[in-house]
Amino acid sequence: MKIVILNKPYDVLSQFRKDEAHLTMSDFVDDPTLRLAGRLDMDSEGLIFLTDHGGLNQYITNPANKKFKTYVVQVEGDVTEEALEQLRKGVELKDGLTLPAKAIKVEQPEWLWDRDPPVRFRASVPTSWIEISICEGRNRQVRRMTAAVGFPTLRLIRTKIGAIDLVQLGLQPGETKEIEPLLYPDFQNVPAEEPYRSRSYVKKPGGTGGKPIHKKVNKDGTPKKKPSGTKRIWQMDESEKPRRKTNGTTRPNTKTPRGRRAR
Repeated sequence: MKIVILNKPYDVLSQFRKDEAHLTMSDFVDDPTLRLAGRLDMDSEGLIFLTDHGGLNQYITNPANKKFKTYVVQVEGDVTEEALEQLRKGVELKDGLTLPAKAIKVEQPEWLWDRDPPVRFRASVPTSWIEISICEGRNRQVRRMTAAVGFPTLRLIRTKIGAIDLVQLGLQPGETKEIEPLLYPDFQNVPAEEPYRSRSYVKKPGGTGGKPIHKKVNKDGTPKKKPSGTKRIWQMDESEKPRRKTNGTTRPNTKTPRGRRAR
């Protein structure tokens, strides 16, 4: 399993496909074997995993695995203890109640890099910083949570996923670093990757997609044959055809063949 850490800058899309208006992952990483594991919104910054393991993203984002993702968030207004307590208990969003978060008020980080463009805020309104950790992966979840408790997000930086700490790694925006998964307990229980299978069946010999086809066999290993002599419905007499069960209120069919009424 290969894992590369990227410090995603602001205004960069979490995709490898080229985009005319914005930078993407392909502008910072040139490795066709890598895929994203844990997206960040275009207007968010910080830690992103790039990996060749297809199941890592689901493992990280599944709340059952308790892989907390930590963010440093600049919010509009002087955040109150009541608002932090709401975040800790869970916030009711349009898609349901969030799981309890870890949330504390912090000072502006000393390691903080300048953002280009800088954050726009109102001079008459103070700002404050929160460190918040969640183990879910809903769309724009942290931004929606802070807004729901009355403190809209101005800037959001993901600093940790599990024990992987962007600040300890010392990565500046746009920089990458490959890590050794065996040195981190977060990756010890990642399930083995299974080969990709498409949704549709592939019945040709040597096909790689689709669900595996299990043929029925006899005790001696020979393939079972379908019983012969079974009549098709068009071969049956009227008395042999299956009857549809009704509750007795179905009207009799008065139509002639091809759906035309008798004249």
